[in-house]
Amino acid sequence: MSEFQALFSGRLWSVMSWEQLDAFWKRIDPAAGWYVYAVGEPPPTEPASAEAVAAFIEKIDALLRREHHHDYCGIVYADQLDAPSFVKIFDPNNLGVSCGFSDNPPLPGWILCRVPPEDLRPAAPLPEGRKRWWRALFG
Repeated sequence: MSEFQALFSGRLWSVMSWEQLDAFWKRIDPAAGWYVYAVGEPPPTEPASAEAVAAFIEKIDALLRREHHHDYCGIVYADQLDAPSFVKIFDPNNLGVSCGFSDNPPLPGWILCRVPPEDLRPAAPLPEGRKRWWRALFG
């Protein structure tokens, strides 16, 4: 099993509240060599620039707050909440059963990781709106 697969299928901790999410984002050093992967797009082969990581965090935070209509977060997961190196971010519009047990859990919408990501090959193509959002950010 690759390091990416081990992290992807390993134990992750949820960022439960919006306040926790604010603090969590501050623990991510944008210059630390993060790969930013939109599941459904080709995985990146190089880490993103610090500027691109900071822009992604700003934009994904705004998207989550705008589209996840709950008074809690609960759709961002990390290998370590205090010093993350692997982060799954679920799309608020494609949650299915993102926590707990499921025979067919949804893939996350986005992954931030410090190891090269592998193509997760979602069963369905990304919605056009998400493709436009991603390409406006990283196109």
